[in-house]
Amino acid sequence: MNNKLKVLVRLDLDCGEAEVAAQGHVTAKSLQALYVVVKRANHLKEGLRLVVDVSHANVDAAAMEQLQACSEAHHLPASIDPQQAECNLRILAPVDSTPRSGGPASSSPAPSGRIRRPAGALRLAA
Repeated sequence: MNNKLKVLVRLDLDCGEAEVAAQGHVTAKSLQALYVVVKRANHLKEGLRLVVDVSHANVDAAAMEQLQACSEAHHLPASIDPQQAECNLRILAPVDSTPRSGGPASSSPAPSGRIRRPAGALRLAA
């Protein structure tokens, strides 16, 4: 298993949406780096809808719970964003992830394969 976290950010400012896609092993510790990328994307445009796609990652249960809590609260942790800016998050969980609230684990099925980087996509290392 690859423990290195790889993050790809796709922005569509015309539609007001950004996707932060992560591959690798997402732990409570590495999640802090992912939050920093999400915070940067969130500050690009007010009201931006953010999709955090961890469907191709190995996500620890504690990390998934933290992601879901941020999605429900509409804020990133105060240690990451002391200003507590509104953050409209939607989490795409791995297919084998156990949902916390009994709903579906993902809002869309996770396709197999690697993340494909379209022309103009920005790749940030976390």
